[in-house]
Amino acid sequence: STVATLIRSINLFLLLGALLAVVIALIITFFISRHITSPIRALTNSARILGKGDFSQRVTIRSKDEVGELAQTFNLMASNLEHTEKLRRNMVADVAHELRTPLSNVSGYLEAIRDDVIKPDKPTIASLTEEVTLLTRLVEDLQELTLADAGELKLVRQPEDIAQLIAQSITVIQPKLDSKGLVIASEVQENLPLVNIDYFRIGQVLRNLLVNAYKHTSSGGKITINAGIDHDQLKISVIDTGEGIPPEDLP
Repeated sequence: STVATLIRSINLFLLLGALLAVVIALIITFFISRHITSPIRALTNSARILGKGDFSQRVTIRSKDEVGELAQTFNLMASNLEHTEKLRRNMVADVAHELRTPLSNVSGYLEAIRDDVIKPDKPTIASLTEEVTLLTRLVEDLQELTLADAGELKLVRQPEDIAQLIAQSITVIQPKLDSKGLVIASEVQENLPLVNIDYFRIGQVLRNLLVNAYKHTSSGGKITINAGIDHDQLKISVIDTGEGIPPEDLP
């Protein structure tokens, strides 16, 4: 009958419509899935390569949603890891460079003693002891760098007299300066207040600066230590008449 035919037609159209809706839904789901999983796959692949030590990996950020934020965080992490790895390599190179000189000196002394070129007298033993002391200090410096890098370098802060610290640092390095013909001047402001510092660590920094100035200042030169209040802060400067840092290395 006409009614039955109409019902069958309607059912057919509903069935076709449902099938068409399912197909469209599958197509949309496919493209949405591609849109979501593609950057995830890129992140996974980059993370896998990063895990193998290639810290140059970056992912392209195409969206500002959660996936885009994840990609941005990944890029920041990769940049930090790359920077840390560069610092580690530089530190290893610096340590190797610093250790090479005293090791070479000790080796040279021992070979000369073995070949009877020099005698193992007191001056020779004193020179060897000085080189070994330097090596010990370099190893201790390396240990302290490791602690600092791990955030475990403990600071003991308490009120200290900076003028006394400067005077003590000068006393330690004075023999080296005298042997090289260098003059050191201390220009410390009078009646400086006590400062809350780790006396040992700040003294270590100051001595390192003084040794650096000693190394890079020619005979007859001058090193000046200034200390005074600058904008409610204590400022200490170590100035020398050496060759300075090349302009290309200043950054």
